[in-house]
Amino acid sequence: MLRGLGATVALPVLDAMLPRRVSAAARRPLRVVCIEMVHGAAGSSAIGIKKNLWAPASTGRTFDLGPTSLRSLEPFRDHLTIVSNTDVDPAEPFSAGEIGGDHFRSSAVFLTQSHPKQTQGGDVEAGISLDQLYARRAGRETPIPSLQLCIEAVDQAGGCGYGYSCVYTDSISWASPTRPLPMIRDPRVVFDELFGVVGAGASPEERRARREEDRSILDRVRIAATRLKATLGAADRARLSDYLEHVREVERRLQAVEAFNLGGELREMPEAPAGVPDSFSAHVRLMFDLQLLALKSDLTRVVAFKLGRDNSNRTYPESGCAGAFHNTSHHSGREERILDFARINAYHVSMVPYFLERLNATADGDGTLLDNTVVLYGSPMGDSNLHNHKRVPFFIAGRAGGAIPGGLHLKAPAGTPLANVMLSVLHAMGLEDLSKFGDSTAPFDLAGVADRG
Repeated sequence: MLRGLGATVALPVLDAMLPRRVSAAARRPLRVVCIEMVHGAAGSSAIGIKKNLWAPASTGRTFDLGPTSLRSLEPFRDHLTIVSNTDVDPAEPFSAGEIGGDHFRSSAVFLTQSHPKQTQGGDVEAGISLDQLYARRAGRETPIPSLQLCIEAVDQAGGCGYGYSCVYTDSISWASPTRPLPMIRDPRVVFDELFGVVGAGASPEERRARREEDRSILDRVRIAATRLKATLGAADRARLSDYLEHVREVERRLQAVEAFNLGGELREMPEAPAGVPDSFSAHVRLMFDLQLLALKSDLTRVVAFKLGRDNSNRTYPESGCAGAFHNTSHHSGREERILDFARINAYHVSMVPYFLERLNATADGDGTLLDNTVVLYGSPMGDSNLHNHKRVPFFIAGRAGGAIPGGLHLKAPAGTPLANVMLSVLHAMGLEDLSKFGDSTAPFDLAGVADRG
């Protein structure tokens, strides 16, 4: 840490911090980032499957991303593992009284692969989520065990519909079957938690007063940074300078967003905190940069990131589709509307390469941060028009330190639980002692040996 007056800035992992006797490959920790987007995908519909709007036509290594909503991931195909044709049965209704409640229980299933208890009270119950299973082990070694972030508003209060508590809709991260974790929407709150005023008793008023001084957080630690640089080798000095500039660049963007939102201009989302950009893409990029800083500094190794909220009617003009998200997802099986929904799916996926590019540009031991990270992206819903949870969209980016080879499209046998894939991801992250996760029936071969055979 660099410590200064009223602020502490975490340092990136430097060579000088690491024991010389440990090889670079052995000493690098693994990270996991889990990204959920609601409402399934156009490629899970009957027409979408025929047109390969999500899963490529070919399996193995010769897949073509061109027709799919994943085409923006082409630069990272060697780090990409697409697993298609899996189901999320725990999100289905288990009784007549649960029919119709798919939107209100699905997010709680995504990372737990467990069926939520239908309740609008405080007696919520689902399962332990994948990110928190890893956080139980990796979180003991970092200042922040895990981060839970989101883009849309969450309230976690009362009932949301069909007898389900809003908690199920608002959180994807569960520390225990009865303990969902709150998610942070405001980038300013995330920045302050990672790099800002870290005095244990700092109040919101104190934080606001320090921000209004219009000083960079780096000004508070400048003396400590100068002293540290004098003790480092050339490579570590360059790494530290790049990292601090990244912190400052994120801080500038956040300050610009707040200045605009507090300047009296008409906002698209007037109810949102001042640190939240009205632009979806600007908000997502800011959150990704904060995640990158947290991973680079080893403040945390675990992130859950919720990009949308079920039943959201937000529009995404940059996608080329003017329709509202939820309404467009109910495409009635009409091809032109399915193609509109596919445009929104492609736009959402196109946010991810921004993050992958930065992970891949960050050296980490003998490889890159992307080599030593697992990024999961998917949805617990399949065909949103039918509210089903079959053939759900899902992919993995990153290699988990070499445990996941990448460069593959793997089509699972019909009826395969997505939980099987997640169990294998947990094994790749070092939790080999887990024999079951959610409704898993067996580990899934992420190396594609069966497919090549």
